[in-house]
Amino acid sequence: MKRLLFAFLVSVIALTQVVQAQSPTTVEPKNKTDAPVVVAPPAPPLNKTVEDCACESQVMPEALATVNGVAITRDEIEKATKEPVSQLQRQVIDARKHELDLQINSKLLVIEAKKRGLSTTQLLKLEVVANVKEPSEAEAQFFYDQNKQRIQRDFSAAREDILNYLRELRQEAAAKLFADRLRKASETKVLVQEATPPRNDADRARVLAIVNGEQITSGNIEDSLLPLVFDVQEQVYKLRQNELELSINDALLMQEAQKRKITTTVLLDTEIKPKAITEADASAFYEQNKERVSGDFAQTKESIISYLQQMELRKVERAYVEKLRAGASIQRFLVAPEPPALAINTTDQPSLGNPSAPVTIVAFTDYQCPSCAATKPTLDRLVKEYGDKLRLVVRDFPLDQHADAFKAAEAAEAAREQGKYWEYIEVLMSNQTALSVAKLKEYATELSLDRARFDQALDSGQFAERVRRDLEDGNRLRIDSTPTLFINGRRVMDNSYDALKATIDVALKALTNKGSTTKGSNSGGSED
Repeated sequence: MKRLLFAFLVSVIALTQVVQAQSPTTVEPKNKTDAPVVVAPPAPPLNKTVEDCACESQVMPEALATVNGVAITRDEIEKATKEPVSQLQRQVIDARKHELDLQINSKLLVIEAKKRGLSTTQLLKLEVVANVKEPSEAEAQFFYDQNKQRIQRDFSAAREDILNYLRELRQEAAAKLFADRLRKASETKVLVQEATPPRNDADRARVLAIVNGEQITSGNIEDSLLPLVFDVQEQVYKLRQNELELSINDALLMQEAQKRKITTTVLLDTEIKPKAITEADASAFYEQNKERVSGDFAQTKESIISYLQQMELRKVERAYVEKLRAGASIQRFLVAPEPPALAINTTDQPSLGNPSAPVTIVAFTDYQCPSCAATKPTLDRLVKEYGDKLRLVVRDFPLDQHADAFKAAEAAEAAREQGKYWEYIEVLMSNQTALSVAKLKEYATELSLDRARFDQALDSGQFAERVRRDLEDGNRLRIDSTPTLFINGRRVMDNSYDALKATIDVALKALTNKGSTTKGSNSGGSED
């Protein structure tokens, strides 16, 4: 359904470069009785000039580091990272080009669903899923025959994936047609060809389109791109940081070689002396990892020895570089991007603590996720320690790889309806390997819930739409793992107690300095 919703939002008349780059092309056969053939598009050229993405978080200083007083310049790092940085920033440029159409179609979908008294998911099922013809066995076989060199599996193993793929292609095409119909039937005025980055605050107020009287401004576009922009900024920062650390290593080696009046090659030959890997070492490695190794020891011995020798070389190299670093004066001036404060809806969500607290933690959670279970005691502890100053809000984000997580999230909502949400999720977190529907109902009995009411909610999917709503919001925020935490709308990357406590203290201090009386739900970026 996530793919289907995205296919709807990207209208048939505004297919974006991002989607084109990720989606195959369907070529109709000359014989109409044959199935269509799906062909992957050509990759875009890597050396394409990148426009300004307006997504740099800072103006980098001329010197990004000094090593014993010698500068490593911005130009050195940019030269080494230019191509991968350009490819990352292209994501923002392409996304901005199609974001206006996404927002127009999103509004149209919500308006139509409200008019019919349906959820957006129900509307898409009615207008798209129900009208798509299921791919046949013959069509799956035809597709397999045309693409078996790339599939590299026999038909029986690939059959289900092929059927799903063909089904999704048809649903995407139908969704785009439905979006086009809604647009034609609406009062939609598009005032620009595509969105461009605003130059200043006044430019953010520029109206780009009007949908049934509702304005979409440049600011709306930029706000929706914030999660993507920050994601790109982080990846760009890591690329530059990694290159900077490599340059620091090179500078240290060069300086040491100059001090000894030898070349860096001679220096490395002198100092880097990895131990030789023996057959016994290789055999021990094989025994520890044979379930993951393809072939018996005789077949893989040489490859294992080569691999272990490389690992040993890297180990010795790292140790020597760390020794040089310990005796050097190193300063770094590359600054990590600051997470933006994002608008996160906290209305009608399970929460602990003071509703008017100045700090809000929003936790996107999967009840089948071990890391979520490990983080929960930390969150509970923080809520208890900070009292009225902190509120915890939980939102659902069941991951695809956890087969029982979605239904467990529905069950948690069913328990919340009966006032036992926190008690119920405690049971879920303690029984993550036993979350079948039968077990979910057993846990309801253990907590003395009204079983008839609970079972009816779970069996009918009464709360599935709530879970999907959280998933859609999480996807917009570019969440891809759990738990993902936000403090006053800013994503935190370290979920440890000490790191979370430090971030909360900084948020409280910032609010105190401003003399703010803003509620946590507002400072946290909630929206009704």
